Amino acid sequence: MTALVVSPVVPPAVADARQAGQVNGRRALPVAQLAPVAGRSPVCGMAAIDCNGRITESTVIPALGWAPGTCVDIRVCGGLVLVTADPHAVFRVTQPGQVRLPAAVRQWYGLTSGSRVLLVADPAAGRLVVHPPAALHTMITEFHAAVLGGEAA
Repeated sequence: MTALVVSPVVPPAVADARQAGQVNGRRALPVAQLAPVAGRSPVCGMAAIDCNGRITESTVIPALGWAPGTCVDIRVCGGLVLVTADPHAVFRVTQPGQVRLPAAVRQWYGLTSGSRVLLVADPAAGRLVVHPPAALHTMITEFHAAVLGGEAA
């Protein structure tokens, strides 16, 4: 029995390593192209709700410049909780810079002590958006379906 010899497959030489997708002599990994961010970026963070419905986060809430005692309006809109400064509102930022979600809002979204939420502050608009877990699940599932062609695993 004689062995078959298979000739090697050699890719054509490329004059410029950048054309071959190489960086520093190594092949670069593909990177998704993201849309450019116009203007100021939002400030994001995760926080857990305490037993009294308070949200404490050391970066996001201070980015809005809300001092303790600032009156805030808390509304539900499209599955999200919107918090904005309003001198006529009944809710206030507490001494340590916490925002307390009303019991009705927490019950509406099934938020209990320890529930984690995504906080997105838009300092230019003076708005804090609280994304409950159900809203995150919906957004992620829809995004994955769009990007992965329906394979939202």
